[in-house]
Amino acid sequence: MMVDRTNWSELPPLDEGLETIEGVKVQCARFRDLFSSLADQVHLRIVGQDEVVDQTLVGLLADGHVLLEGVPGLGKTLLVQTLSESLGLGFSRIQFTPDLMPSDMTGTNLVIDNPATGAREFRFREGPIFQQLILADEINRATPKTQSALLEAMQEKTVTAGGMTRPLTRPFFVMATQNPIEQEGTFALPEAQLDRFLIKIVVPYTTSDELKEILDRTTGGRPAALAPILDADRIMQAQRLACHVIVSPQVKDYCIRLVLATQPGSEFMPRDLEHYISVGVSPRAAQALIRVAKVSALIDGRYAISFEDIRKMAAPVLRHRIIRTFEAEADGVGVDQVIDRLLESVGSSDEQLQLIGGVRGE
Repeated sequence: MMVDRTNWSELPPLDEGLETIEGVKVQCARFRDLFSSLADQVHLRIVGQDEVVDQTLVGLLADGHVLLEGVPGLGKTLLVQTLSESLGLGFSRIQFTPDLMPSDMTGTNLVIDNPATGAREFRFREGPIFQQLILADEINRATPKTQSALLEAMQEKTVTAGGMTRPLTRPFFVMATQNPIEQEGTFALPEAQLDRFLIKIVVPYTTSDELKEILDRTTGGRPAALAPILDADRIMQAQRLACHVIVSPQVKDYCIRLVLATQPGSEFMPRDLEHYISVGVSPRAAQALIRVAKVSALIDGRYAISFEDIRKMAAPVLRHRIIRTFEAEADGVGVDQVIDRLLESVGSSDEQLQLIGGVRGE
C-alpha cells in the first residue's frame, strides 16, 4: 500500500482561505487527502477493520475522545500504538488496574533537595496523562476515584494535583479500551464519564481473508516501518476547519428530532421503543452528532453536512449514551437495533436528503 508522503508543514494552513468558493474547494480536497494519507499509513499495520480505523480518525479530527470495545486480541492496542507512530504527538499508555491511584496517572509532588541552597522544596513530577495521545487500556478495571481523575482531563483538558490546576498540551486525545467479557473485578464506567467519549466503536472479529493477511504480516517478517506524517499544528488546523462546515436548518432539525426520539415521553419517540429505552441522550449527544458529521462531510469532499452524514455516525455517537430497560435486555434487543429503529422512524423526504447549500470539493 502506497502512503502519500506530502510534507504537510509546507502547505498553507487548512483553516485559512475560506472566504472564497475556490478556497473552500482547495481546503476540502486537502482535508480529504490528509485523512486518506493517515488511514493508509495506519493500514500498513492494521489489517481490515476499515470502519474502526475511519471512525477513530473521525474522533481525532473532531477533537473528541474514543472508546474502543472488543474481545482481547482484535488489535485495539495496536491501533492506538500505530496511530501514535503516525502522528508527531507525545504518547503514553496507562494500564488501568484496581490498585492504580489517581496520582499514578496525574503525577505527584516530590520533596527535592536543592543542591544550590541545601533547602528542601516541593517539585511536581508529571504523570503519564501529560502527553497528547493517551491509551487508557482496560479503563473499566480502574476504581471510580481514578476514573474521575481521568474525567477531568478529558472534559476540561486540565489536571488538578497538589492544589494547582495545570493545563494539558493540545491536541489532547484519549483512546480507551474495555473488554466486554471478564467483568469480575471491574468498575463499569458511570454514565457521566461515558458521555465524555465522543464516540464508542465496537471492534468486530476479523474475516478469514483478514486473518490470513494478519498471519502473513506478523509471522513472516518484521512489521512495517512507520514515520510521522502529521504534527500537532496540522491536526489542530484540521479540527478548526471542521468547525466551519455548514449545517443547514433542515439537517439541524433532523439531528434534534433524532436526539429527542431517544427520550421517554417525547412526541418523537416511536411507540414500539417506549418499553426498551430507560434513559435517552442529552444535548451533548446532539453536539457530538454535528461535530462528527462535519468531519464525515469533509472526508467526502463536502463543505456541508448531509442527512447521510448524521445517519452514518448515529450508532457510534448514541450507542454508549442510550440506556436500555431490563425488558429490552430480556428480549435480546441490542442498543444498535434500537438505533436502527430510531433512524427508521425519524425519516426525511427525498428532497431533504439532498445536500443543502453544500460545496463539493472536486
